[in-house]
Amino acid sequence: MTKDIQFLMLLAVVALLFITEMIPLAITAMGGAIACGLLGMVPVKTVFTGLANSTVVLFGGMFVVGAAMFHTGLAQAIGEKVVKLSGTGEKSLMFGIMTVGAVLSGFLSNTGTTACLMPVVLGICAAARLPASRQLLPLAYGVAFGGLFTIIGTPPNLISSQALVAAGFKPFGFFEFGLIGVPIYIAGTAFMMFVGYRLLPKVEVSADTEVEQEFDVTVKDKTKQMISGLILLAVVIVMALDLKSVTLEMAAVIGAIICVLSVCLSEKQAYASIDWVTIFLFAGMMTVSKAMDTTGAGKLLAKACVEILGGSPTPLFVTGVLWIVSCVLTQFMSNTAATTLLAPIGIAIASQIGASPHAVLMAITIGVGCAYATPVGTPPNTLVLGPGGYKFMDYVKVGTPLCVVSFIVSMLIIPLVWPFFPGK
Repeated sequence: MTKDIQFLMLLAVVALLFITEMIPLAITAMGGAIACGLLGMVPVKTVFTGLANSTVVLFGGMFVVGAAMFHTGLAQAIGEKVVKLSGTGEKSLMFGIMTVGAVLSGFLSNTGTTACLMPVVLGICAAARLPASRQLLPLAYGVAFGGLFTIIGTPPNLISSQALVAAGFKPFGFFEFGLIGVPIYIAGTAFMMFVGYRLLPKVEVSADTEVEQEFDVTVKDKTKQMISGLILLAVVIVMALDLKSVTLEMAAVIGAIICVLSVCLSEKQAYASIDWVTIFLFAGMMTVSKAMDTTGAGKLLAKACVEILGGSPTPLFVTGVLWIVSCVLTQFMSNTAATTLLAPIGIAIASQIGASPHAVLMAITIGVGCAYATPVGTPPNTLVLGPGGYKFMDYVKVGTPLCVVSFIVSMLIIPLVWPFFPGK
């Protein structure tokens, strides 16, 4: 059996384990990397080189910088202020909740943003005598929109950008995702305020509902809050400037170090804030992606996909199909896993049809970011399930049309911003 066929069989097993989560995601990814070494698909000495990738360092640094915002209470304070300014009208409150969720999650953990804003939303809903079920799902969706604002908004953004670099292409810019993320936020928020709210259930949940927050506020010092905010602002500005002397990962780590030295969070809290699942999942799949290239499986898979799509499909059609595949997968599996699985395939398909991979990669990244239709699509969706009193079908009813709205926006904007054949 040839190496490319062996790899595709291994990839099928990895994909099945990602979807079913029969074993932890990180173990699946690292196991896949080890299997690639044992089967001779990559040199055994390079099996764990993904852990030395600069993007892993970037992940770690930003996890700590974001956690400082939560531990000092700054993120919660911002949420309370903005939501209170929105008033207690159902639509205006929804707009405020989705907006503050989107803005915060553009730079912080999506899960942490949802966890810190949920008590705020529950409290205001109780005071205004509004069912929390009318506001918590919009909160989760707003957070999802914000993840598409910047390259650090959510791990899939960085993974797609790194996949481009690994393939020899220019990476995405810091705010480049916002070129489509902001329009999706505008269209998605408008949909929720004028259409989606009609599909939300009215579930009366006790105002005493306990909400377990991912981050406990350990410091309520205004000075510490200001310091954590300034650190995040400085890190974002340095990253956006794309300085040659200060890389993204350097900016993130410097910010993390200052957060600990300024006691915005303790050293122990800094270590605990790092999402090790994301770290090992990314590192393991870097090796698997490399094996896809070295075995020739990527080209074989791309050729087969192109033939299935008609032999000579248009780039727009390919992009649309990959967006839909990404969106469907992410409803049932980790969006990080879906991206690491699909990114190298997308690059190979783009190469097969002679198109720029940027549009294809952006479609995949946005598709996996639209995990609106199930309670297991993303951690924020799961977090609001209990407090909102939602059922599985509530997500399907509201999230499916929201996915359609996001797809339409994507297909209109992606070809304009990222041409399939630049320079022609």
